[in-house]
Amino acid sequence: MSSLEAIRPRLLEAFQRKMPGVLICITIALATTFIADHYGGPTLLYALLFGMTLHFLSEEGRCLAGVEFAARTILRLGVALLGVRITIEQVADLGVGPVLTVVCGVAFTIAFGAVVASLLGLNRDMGLLTGGSVAICGASAALALSAVMPRHATHERNTIMTVVGVTTLSTMAMVTYPLIVGVLRLDDGEAGIFLGGTIHDVAQVVGAGYMISESTGDVSTFVKLLRVAMLVPTVMIFMFLFRRHRQEEEGNRKVPMLPSFLIAFVALVGINSLGWIPPLVAEGFTDLSRWCLVTAIAALGIKTSFQKLAVVGWKPVILMVAETLFLLLLVLAFIHFDLATW
Repeated sequence: MSSLEAIRPRLLEAFQRKMPGVLICITIALATTFIADHYGGPTLLYALLFGMTLHFLSEEGRCLAGVEFAARTILRLGVALLGVRITIEQVADLGVGPVLTVVCGVAFTIAFGAVVASLLGLNRDMGLLTGGSVAICGASAALALSAVMPRHATHERNTIMTVVGVTTLSTMAMVTYPLIVGVLRLDDGEAGIFLGGTIHDVAQVVGAGYMISESTGDVSTFVKLLRVAMLVPTVMIFMFLFRRHRQEEEGNRKVPMLPSFLIAFVALVGINSLGWIPPLVAEGFTDLSRWCLVTAIAALGIKTSFQKLAVVGWKPVILMVAETLFLLLLVLAFIHFDLATW
């Protein structure tokens, strides 16, 4: 009997075990994407809320394996595919000022989140997760960082709260931040740096930027992609911080320093920078990444109940609002002192 024939029954068994749960998550992704495309609104938030209404499925054995697979493996695939949206040339074209603004914004906001979380009596992990989500790329960053953090009793609840909060704040920022640009009379370049450096999710950055002008939209998109690129070093730092905890979770088995999805992310950035990925393929990978993330967030929603979220209270909301305001003021300070336009 060949090796392929030997493992085929196990593969078939794993497929049959996971498929019901995965199909449910994909169905939620399809439904919420249709609603968002035709009636507007954040797809990830819709998928999360739809998933939470089906929480009872997480307690039913037939769907549980597939939901777990979507929340972990499909999530990591979606994060890895984000690499096709970034090139090294895009980062270099921004100059020193925007790079300095983004790096400081990410580092200081995550540190600020950890400090404020401690002051509010919350777990440090919550501060790091929300700080990274606000500072980098919203819900996508929350999912990526969550994937390498210790999976303690409140891990999934913290992730859900972060996704809900940061998505809501990002939508509010898309509407209100262009008004701030008008009040402060920022030029197109400054407006692009401000919007790209502060709004949480990529889609909202694009919407707010091109709402002002084409030039502002271009600059804000590039700055935002630079923030997305900061996901790589941030995940690496989180991996280092939580390496011992992850080893304990794995039964002291050796845990790789870099997760495979992060290596794939970096590889795709490099390949895309060399121009080896045709635009049509890059667009397809981007769409696949979006579908993976929507499917994963639907799975996380299924695993979480409204009752569990109600226990958390208002402290995480206060934390994310504080982080959002801190990042806003920090980027404005860089623009005011001309540090963002070097």
